[in-house]
Amino acid sequence: MALSIGSQAPSFTLKSKSASGLADVTLPAAGKITVILFFPLAFTGVCTQELCDITAGLSSYSDLNADVIGISVDSPFAQEAWAQKEKIGITLVSDLNKEATKAYDVLFPGLAGIGDTSARAAFVVDKNGVIQYAEQTATPKDLPNFDAVKAKLATLA
Repeated sequence: MALSIGSQAPSFTLKSKSASGLADVTLPAAGKITVILFFPLAFTGVCTQELCDITAGLSSYSDLNADVIGISVDSPFAQEAWAQKEKIGITLVSDLNKEATKAYDVLFPGLAGIGDTSARAAFVVDKNGVIQYAEQTATPKDLPNFDAVKAKLATLA
């Protein structure tokens, strides 16, 4: 079960890859509202749909003063290749060692018999690092309730 609303968001630093190289991304970002999206695997249908839809509507999040970060257990190099192929415009960070996945309690054991991944989950973390919205979907095929995420963001803006 994912962390609950009102709890302090676990802090972590993970790697992100872009054309300029590897970079550290630390979350939660002090003084920023952040939407953290855990997803199982790059290059899969539902994950591609989710992050392409988020990218297409990214202005609705930035208009609410929120950054959106995607986290999976893929390597930062696989994430970068996927982002380039699918034109994904949010920051993707690698949780290859599953540290953040475990800290947020969203580990999905044995996905399709290939190993443990992140479950599909969404968190809204406020400027003080407190979780204001938390949702883990029932299955990896289900998407989070993005209308509820945006409604929560509207109360924080």
